[in-house]
Amino acid sequence: MCRRAGRQDAAPPLPGTGGSAVTDRTCTLRRPCVHLVGAGPGDPELLTVKAVRLLERADVVVYDRLVSPDVLDLVPAGTPLIYAGKAAADHHMPQEEINKLLVKLAGAGRRVVRLKGGDPYVFGRGSEETEYLAQHGVAFEVVPGITAAGGCAAAAGIPLTHRGLAKGVRFVTGHCRADVELDLNWESLADPETTLVFYMGLANLPQIRDRLIAAGLDPATPAAAIMSGTTPRQRVVVTTLTELPERVAEAGLRAPVLIVIGAVVQMAGLLGVDLDERPAAQTEARERADAG
Repeated sequence: MCRRAGRQDAAPPLPGTGGSAVTDRTCTLRRPCVHLVGAGPGDPELLTVKAVRLLERADVVVYDRLVSPDVLDLVPAGTPLIYAGKAAADHHMPQEEINKLLVKLAGAGRRVVRLKGGDPYVFGRGSEETEYLAQHGVAFEVVPGITAAGGCAAAAGIPLTHRGLAKGVRFVTGHCRADVELDLNWESLADPETTLVFYMGLANLPQIRDRLIAAGLDPATPAAAIMSGTTPRQRVVVTTLTELPERVAEAGLRAPVLIVIGAVVQMAGLLGVDLDERPAAQTEARERADAG
């Protein structure tokens, strides 16, 4: 369903809207609307049917840095593409400008697709954009996508939960503004029965390793770094928590990199990935485990 700001006594006000509530509306092909679409982890075949349909019918596409070139290839020739990517310490377009741009484009009567890597509501700042759209009375719709945690881990043969190995999974940001140290509840995170998935944690990998070990997590806990998961550029390093920063640096992995820490990583390559297709680091780790 599409949503916009409006009066509705039965619904609670959206914070920051000055008393306006969010009401359900239908996005039609004749009505301006911003569609926040999850582009998934990179493989275009992992897009939802609805996402593909909206890309085909969009008047303009505003896309992020993590949207893969293969997904952008699905946008029809002639449809305007606006890059609104952000990297650490390098914001091509600040978030405030992105918010205003979406309102402006929709106000001109365009069907706008706001294309975001993974899922719009998982570390994608999608809720900040929909809040702004609601405050300005702009209709919007959120189309979920496969988040990087699920897509990249599966592509590397790593189940996020497994009976006897992990009772839960936590998605954690590995990035903070400027050079501020990560302010996380490390004691809570250092749970050997929980799989940890760190988004945007490449630059802070040594700090993540040190803080988790200091909080009590076994240094020998299996850990993986997955670069450009689900795409032909995918590379995977499988090692232990204590060795992860050094192994990642030796391999020369570059963003985007997803970090998975937990006992389930020991299953890397066993589920749905042929031995000959595994990166060398995975093969070595599996051979050591088999020998033990």
